[in-house]
Amino acid sequence: MQKILIVEDEKAISGVLVSILSDELSDYQFIVAEDGLEAYKLLEKENFALVISDIKMPKLSGSDLLKQALQLKPDTTFVMISGHADIDTAVDCLKNGAYDFISKPIDINRLITSVRNALDKGNLQKTNQNLKSENTTLKRKVNKKYQMIGESAALKKIQEMIEKVAPSDARVLITGPNGAGKELVAHAIHAQSERSKGPMIEVNCAAIPSELIESELFGHVKGSFTGAIKDKQGKFELANNGTIFLDEIGDMSLIAQAKVLRALQENKVSPVGSDKEIKVDVRVLAATNKNMAKEIEAGKFREDLYHRLSVIEIYVPPLDERKEDIKMLIEHFAKTIADEHGTAPKQFDDKAVKALEDFSWTGNIRELRNVVERLIILGANPVTAEDVASFVRK
Repeated sequence: MQKILIVEDEKAISGVLVSILSDELSDYQFIVAEDGLEAYKLLEKENFALVISDIKMPKLSGSDLLKQALQLKPDTTFVMISGHADIDTAVDCLKNGAYDFISKPIDINRLITSVRNALDKGNLQKTNQNLKSENTTLKRKVNKKYQMIGESAALKKIQEMIEKVAPSDARVLITGPNGAGKELVAHAIHAQSERSKGPMIEVNCAAIPSELIESELFGHVKGSFTGAIKDKQGKFELANNGTIFLDEIGDMSLIAQAKVLRALQENKVSPVGSDKEIKVDVRVLAATNKNMAKEIEAGKFREDLYHRLSVIEIYVPPLDERKEDIKMLIEHFAKTIADEHGTAPKQFDDKAVKALEDFSWTGNIRELRNVVERLIILGANPVTAEDVASFVRK
């Protein structure tokens, strides 16, 4: 139950205030302090949804209580009352952080309205603080999800490139085999860029049918095709002031490639079925597991678009080329999976780690994670080389 503190040295007045307000605000508990010093000591010990304080009091005045309390707890909401104050006193109280000032004799309707509004303001502040806290926690979880694990020379080279590239707005093409961690590179570039406060919108070009890719990227207007029952924003527009990540760009149709090229050249997009042009400010990151030179030679990918996308190219090697990272990845996945399952992390003995290092990881880091999860579920603790032999196919 939230509490309201009434600070008033005249018992008759404090009694009337409690009686009136408790009828209006039955969900709150009312506490009375007879002077400012007693009120300050209560504020040190606990939090109050609202403080209603007289100004002229023994030991510590209401004005001094307001200043000292807000230094102690800046989010505390105050409503000040006084029968001895002039306009200057009221202005000073408001300047020093009071929500409202009410003169005696007190207008009951004005008091109730002021108290309700002050409580709404305080609750809104708490809600915003909770949202900020939840947002910070969520960002930490997201950053942890996309953490790059390892100390190999290959990974350090990638991290050095990310540090150099991220602060610019240069387009980056990330290449490498499936499961090697291209998405992690894209997220690291966005997180370290000036656009990190903006959105990062991901598009898997291979997962979207060719006839829908234009609508997905650029949006559409109602009635532009069968099933377009309302206007829809495209991914480029949603990524405005942020980053768009075009994953598996090599699988995009030639028609869509032409529109992406135009969007990059003019920083404008046109929704399907509309003549309207929408200006966008977007950084483009792209990724592919294909050999782009061969795709261009075969006529499957536009060379001019390739040059637009690959201002900087970052190659993410397969796990077989950075096997010294496998031990750290196993430890990381073991802890992450244990957190997801709500259990204590399992250990992997040295022979089990060596056995996994000797494997050929055609599915790269994604495959390694799946194997670690399987061994955690089926293996002993610690996981042994025998478990690896039993539950992992070479």
